[in-house]
Amino acid sequence: MKLAFVASRGPRAREAKDVLVARFGQMPEAEADVIVALGGDGFMLATLHRTQHLHAPVYGMNRGTVGFLMNEYHEEDLLERVMAAEKALINPLLMRATRADGKMQDALAINEVSLLRAGPQAAKLRITVDGKVRMEELVCDGALLATPAGSTAYNYSAHGPILPIDSDVLALTAIAPFRPRRWRGALIPVASSVRFDVLEPEKRPVMADADSRSVPNVISVDIRSEPKVVHRLLFDPGHGLEERLIREQFV
Repeated sequence: MKLAFVASRGPRAREAKDVLVARFGQMPEAEADVIVALGGDGFMLATLHRTQHLHAPVYGMNRGTVGFLMNEYHEEDLLERVMAAEKALINPLLMRATRADGKMQDALAINEVSLLRAGPQAAKLRITVDGKVRMEELVCDGALLATPAGSTAYNYSAHGPILPIDSDVLALTAIAPFRPRRWRGALIPVASSVRFDVLEPEKRPVMADADSRSVPNVISVDIRSEPKVVHRLLFDPGHGLEERLIREQFV
């Protein structure tokens, strides 16, 4: 088993990497069977994006804070755990954001694409699904479209639903909605295309964000699932994403 170890900037992660490399060796990522990521969920997302062109799956061990996408950290039985691990396949969202200056920017999001007000006034958004306007005006602090894998992250904090990992839907969730008052969001088929148009963008500026990659002053954002990109994660048996998503709802 050829392993490539990568670590976040945190001291716990770097120390763990030094210990594991000394014990198991270090392979270049392009030649590794498995990439072992040491850090938290943010570092896992960054690693998945950075290595998406490689075939090697990513096995994470928590040396960060929350670690929802990570396995527990143990050194001794690492090879046995990696060999027995369950694989989860995730397709990201593709965001195409159009800025006020006419420039367009694409980005992939494993967790969610979010639109957030960038000024003191609430954002005004129009929501279109598959070419049909579904909401003429949503007044809110923002809105997001989350994948099942990302439904326990920002989406859940914004009171959106937790989605089973194998569900064919996305969660569209408002952030602090003012009108319609307490709008509870919607479930969107995964094959749908969703468009947000920013109303009054000069008065009410909005930024778009895809897994912490931000685009300022957007006037529209188009989002769809990207089946051509597949992220491969490894989890210890009995502790995969499906189990974690269920467990999170009973905390």
